[in-house]
Amino acid sequence: MRKVRFLILFICLFAWGFPSFGQTTKKIEYESDRTIKNEEKYPGALILSKVQDQVHFTHEGIEVWCDQAIHYAQENFFKAYGNVRMEQGDTISMTSKYAEYNGTTQFAFASGNVNMRNPQTSLQTDTLFFDRQKQQAYYRSGGTVRDSASVLKSRIGRYYLNDEKYSFASEVVITNPEYVLTSSQLDFYSETGHAYMYGPSTITSEESVIYAERGFYDTRGDTGYFVKNSRIDYKNRILEGDSLYFNRNTNFASATNNIKVTDTINKSVIRGHYAEVFREKDSVFITKRAVAIALQEKDSVYIHSDTLMVTGKIDNRIIRGFYDVRLYKSNMSGKSDSIHVRESTGLTQMLGNPVIWSGENQLTGDTIHLINKPNSEELDSLKVFDNAFMIQKDSIGGYNQIKGKEMYGLFADNELYEVNLIKNTETLYYMRNDPGELIGINKTLSSSIQILLEDQEVQEIYYLKQIDGTLYPEQDLPPNARELKGFNWRGDEKLNSVDDLFAGEPPYDLVKIKGIPLPEEDEEFFEERTDGEAPLLNEKSRLRPEDLQERAQDTLPRAQHDSLRQVIEKPRDTTRTGSDSIPAEFRELQDTINSNTVKDTLSKKQDSPSRREELLTKQQ
Repeated sequence: MRKVRFLILFICLFAWGFPSFGQTTKKIEYESDRTIKNEEKYPGALILSKVQDQVHFTHEGIEVWCDQAIHYAQENFFKAYGNVRMEQGDTISMTSKYAEYNGTTQFAFASGNVNMRNPQTSLQTDTLFFDRQKQQAYYRSGGTVRDSASVLKSRIGRYYLNDEKYSFASEVVITNPEYVLTSSQLDFYSETGHAYMYGPSTITSEESVIYAERGFYDTRGDTGYFVKNSRIDYKNRILEGDSLYFNRNTNFASATNNIKVTDTINKSVIRGHYAEVFREKDSVFITKRAVAIALQEKDSVYIHSDTLMVTGKIDNRIIRGFYDVRLYKSNMSGKSDSIHVRESTGLTQMLGNPVIWSGENQLTGDTIHLINKPNSEELDSLKVFDNAFMIQKDSIGGYNQIKGKEMYGLFADNELYEVNLIKNTETLYYMRNDPGELIGINKTLSSSIQILLEDQEVQEIYYLKQIDGTLYPEQDLPPNARELKGFNWRGDEKLNSVDDLFAGEPPYDLVKIKGIPLPEEDEEFFEERTDGEAPLLNEKSRLRPEDLQERAQDTLPRAQHDSLRQVIEKPRDTTRTGSDSIPAEFRELQDTINSNTVKDTLSKKQDSPSRREELLTKQQ
């Protein structure tokens, strides 16, 4: 008895330790109104056919219906013809003209008007491979995916059932009533409608064109996030930056880091590190080292401030700058607390402690206006309102000074050549003879003053009305009397180059952009089978092993996502895997069914004799 118990225990341990020996592949089950054997044409197979109900197969959670089928029970394999429908639970349903299924490897192939559906989307293609063990479907002869918002087309695609994700490669096109999206490679999640773009991608609509080489787009919410060489082209503006956000519903876009906004109509550029664009209001807000550049043929004008705003339609653009405004052009620069530029009139208003340097001349006042010539890029005139003050540093020492209530200046070739001051004017001027020797220091009061300049240096001064002046020898005028009331020399603030626009500002640390990572590299759909594994294809399959080999024109390596190159289109391979070969084979099967006597050849599964008798009665 002890030996018997030991033997039983040994058997149990052996079976538990090596479970694979006890595992067998589950056989495909079927139901059919009509069953025919024809060993001559289909050795080892049963020909199944619809009379009233379609042929029905079940296997490991999958069900297949069709009008006719060839079932190889020994190989656990079948071919299905006519109105084929395949369902896997409530997650996926597929229809086609033809399908075949290998129960050993759970590998299926369908062709001829293939339509695969899940709760959110449908896929239409000519041929489809379906690996149930991986829960992945794959096509390479062109496919169309439809969801509630868009239609997606690509030449190559893979569907991951567990992730509800489509991975499209080569010639991807998404068509929406509002836009068309094209990409070289794209992942689409059917549950959310989210699309991730890899490689050159473009979203074109009536209002804008978006380009990016990596990005995200919510096809149902109409919002997007783009990185790597991203730009948005509007009808009159181009927005570029390291990172772009776009909302089609509100006509809003924002950009972060290394931003460039180009006004293609008015030939101006704004740069910075954060920007917002409101298309309907035709406005731009930009900050973080913001600088506006008016592109002029001879001499561009730069305006920098903490914040810049550009508003108004094309013919009435207004530029506003706030906080620490700095202006620079080759022969003039300036500063103020804020600035207001109306491009249609050419008027630039400098507000809050403004100063302008023109050559060696410094002009200050409560408010300064610069006016461009109509339909020209050249400066026409300037106006200084209240507490107008002009200072020029003397060549040897001291400062020439002119002040009044208001000041008016005239430009020629963008250089100041005449200045007029009115109301309560005063001057303090170092008088020199031709050799340049100092004669004395002239202090004069008058009603108004006219100053003529050449090469932006004072050449002549004319005092008009109510003149009261004194020429002091240098030694008779002490240093503390050599400055008029309100004197404020700011020469150390003068901008001498474009780089001075940012002088004194701390370095700006760019915001860290949250990128869109490349997808993980997936294995090839048709993996090579290792020793001991059954081949994906049954030997009775319409496909050949070479049909499952990856081809250069069918896939784009994941490792090359950042350098995706356009794949040359090659003729579609419909041999054996296309729908063109279905009709002849289908007709041959139908001829075989029609040529056999149902009563003599009818057979059925052994576990359902009642169904067999029922069918015999119907035929009689």
